[in-house]
Amino acid sequence: MSDALLRLEGVHTRIGQYHILQGVSFVVPKGQVTVLLGRNGAGKTTTLRTIMALWKATEGEIMLSGMNLIGRTTDEIARIGLAYVPENMGIFGGLTVRENMVLAARAGPFDRNRLGWLLDLFPPLRTFWNLPATHLSGGQKQMLSIARALIEKRDLILVDEPTKGIAPVIIEHMITAFEELKRVNTTVLLVEQNFSFASALGDNAVVMDEGRIVHAGPMADLAADRARQKTLLGLSLDAHQ
Repeated sequence: MSDALLRLEGVHTRIGQYHILQGVSFVVPKGQVTVLLGRNGAGKTTTLRTIMALWKATEGEIMLSGMNLIGRTTDEIARIGLAYVPENMGIFGGLTVRENMVLAARAGPFDRNRLGWLLDLFPPLRTFWNLPATHLSGGQKQMLSIARALIEKRDLILVDEPTKGIAPVIIEHMITAFEELKRVNTTVLLVEQNFSFASALGDNAVVMDEGRIVHAGPMADLAADRARQKTLLGLSLDAHQ
C-alpha cells in the first residue's frame, strides 16, 4: 500500500525459549486507525513492544516511512516520532497531572495550543491539573497516558487496550476522543479486546493468532461478518455491545 506509514515484513520475536512472533507482516496506513485483534496470548502486545524495540526482533523488517527501525533503540524510535501507551499506562501517581505532562514534553515547553486541544479532549485532566495523578480514576489515568503520548506531535501512536477495566461511560468518552484524533489525521495502531469499541473506531482490522497474522482487511467488513468474527476471535459483535 502506497499510503502505508508503518510496514512489518516477516517479523520474528523470540523471548528466551519462546518464539512469540512468527513471521508477522501487516501495514498501518497513514492517517487511519488500525486495530490489532486476537485472543489473549496471540502476540498483540509483543507486536507493539517489538515495534518500540522494548523486545528485539530476531528477523524481519519494521519500516516507518521507508526507514528500518530494526537495530534502533527505544529512545531513538521515540525521537523519530512514535509514541507508546502501554496497557499498564505507566503514569507517575506521586506527580501531578501537570508534572506528568511536563516529563512527556521532552522537546521543551508545551505548545499552548496543543495543550489546550488535549485538555479539551480530556476535560478531567484540566480539573485535576495540579493534583497528584493518584487521585485520578482508572479511566482518567488512561486519558492522562494518551495525552502524554500526544503532547508532542507524533507520526504514529501505539495504544495497548485503552478500555481495559474502564467503566462504560468512560469508554464512550474515549470513543469521542479517538474520533477527534482521527479527524486530525493521527495514525493509530490500537490493540483492543472490546470489539464494539474497536469496530466503532477502526478503519482496518488485523487479526493475530499464535504469533501469526490470520486476517487483514477493512474493519467494516469484519464487523459485518459475525461468522468470521466467531471463527477468528471466538466472539460475535452481538455478545460485545
